[in-house]
Amino acid sequence: MPQLQSHTIRYANPILPGFYPDPSIVRAEDYFYLVCSSFEYFPGVPIFRSRDLIHWEQIGNVLDRISQLDLTDQKNSDGIYAPALRYHEGTFYMITTAVRGIGNFYVTATNPAGPWSDPIRIPYGGIDPSLFFDDDGKVYVTAQQGADYNSHAIQYEIDITTGEALSEPQVVWHGDGGPWTEGPHLYKINGLYYMMSASGGTAKEHREIIGRSDRPYGPFERYPDPILTHRHLNHPIQYLGHADLVEDHHGEWWAVFLGVRLTKDRYSVLGRETFLAPVVWNDGWPHIDNNEGTVSLDMAVQRLPLTAPSTPENHAAIVLGRDDFNEELGPQWLFVRNPSDRACSLTEKPGFLTLYGEETGLGEVGQITFVGRRQQHLHASFTACMSFIPVSDGEEAGLCIRRDEDAHYELGVRRSGGRNVIFARLTVRRESLIVYENETKAEQLLLHIESTEKEYKLACSEDGQNWLSLGSGSARAISPEDFVHKMCFTGAVVGLYATGNGQASKTPARFDWFEYEI
Repeated sequence: MPQLQSHTIRYANPILPGFYPDPSIVRAEDYFYLVCSSFEYFPGVPIFRSRDLIHWEQIGNVLDRISQLDLTDQKNSDGIYAPALRYHEGTFYMITTAVRGIGNFYVTATNPAGPWSDPIRIPYGGIDPSLFFDDDGKVYVTAQQGADYNSHAIQYEIDITTGEALSEPQVVWHGDGGPWTEGPHLYKINGLYYMMSASGGTAKEHREIIGRSDRPYGPFERYPDPILTHRHLNHPIQYLGHADLVEDHHGEWWAVFLGVRLTKDRYSVLGRETFLAPVVWNDGWPHIDNNEGTVSLDMAVQRLPLTAPSTPENHAAIVLGRDDFNEELGPQWLFVRNPSDRACSLTEKPGFLTLYGEETGLGEVGQITFVGRRQQHLHASFTACMSFIPVSDGEEAGLCIRRDEDAHYELGVRRSGGRNVIFARLTVRRESLIVYENETKAEQLLLHIESTEKEYKLACSEDGQNWLSLGSGSARAISPEDFVHKMCFTGAVVGLYATGNGQASKTPARFDWFEYEI
């Protein structure tokens, strides 16, 4: 057979643009599979597949029923942290933490598109658990424990069928002396055990570090420098870290990891995204990019080809264009916490997404009627066609760009003082301001949000030709960096919503279509 020749592989970073942090990856037969954190959003843990590591297709969400993930009363940036995906003898394993929920657990599936099992709980660890299957049949959990400068990694053996601990947890990794030793992964490569983790916190000091040993519990000899960071560079990609390694079909290694694309004003509306880079081995140590700038937005890598190009140049994980709501919602759609049974319907009026507002508003923690998707481009526009004639004061529905309870912009129709009004509202750092309000008799409206690096512009139209500007809000205020008291781990999500503002709404809001354009 003729030997394959290396050639230049070109691709764009991030490979998953938008709020897709904490990636974990595995290769299983002909495909690579990847999962990310989802925090307070449901369904949890989006899962993707790819043949070439570059073009990704979302095939589902791992945690798609309340028996797996109960997010009742979960605050923003709580919920599902840092999943790790592993594959062993025909079974997929996803292990993660439900913060303020059931803690650490894993689920299993033979088909990564689902269904996945109900949670199998494990007893020890703070956050970011990972699984490692050793050659001798032993299975280890490695997890973060402690906080700030006291954080470290613990490890113990489990019965993989029950989650029962078979050994007491041992402290195996203290990191590099920096705060927040997180996302630990144990690997066995060429006969050596490698312990890899993030350090420095998920901001400008973020970095990936590694150690090695001839035993799974160490002690681990730490490589003196980070193997991945941009903390000393003035570079368009920052906060690199929380990595996972994967070997391709040719025995070459790659890393996926999170990073952010900061604007010129040093904020990141889209949040932490998933990036890809080759791993280079030198003297038994893996290297990715230690302040060299080789992880870039436009990558050119000399590697053997994985597959012939079979997908468009555009990211397969980006679903653009119009959703006419003629079929079930695609896997890119998500809810804030678990939706109620009455909140959302595609069958009540076929061809429409029908929403009924709960008593909870967008600025409150609770069961919210909100159906959205991640914003994946700084420059984009979002348009929805809505029919909504509220009859009770407090009922409202519309289009929203959301970071969390503390930061969101929305426009739509609401009932106030016995009349129906078109309105626009900006919520910044928990303070809400109505920037437009005017009575309407319209039965149908087009609602529009345009996103730029600097701002979000809100507009509406009754005929699709004549547009009325309703105001604008700064993009910085929606960025994760602009949090008030609690650090924000998510990114911008655009969605359709309804609320009764204190009581359940009886009036349906019907959306004929939603369109995402760049």
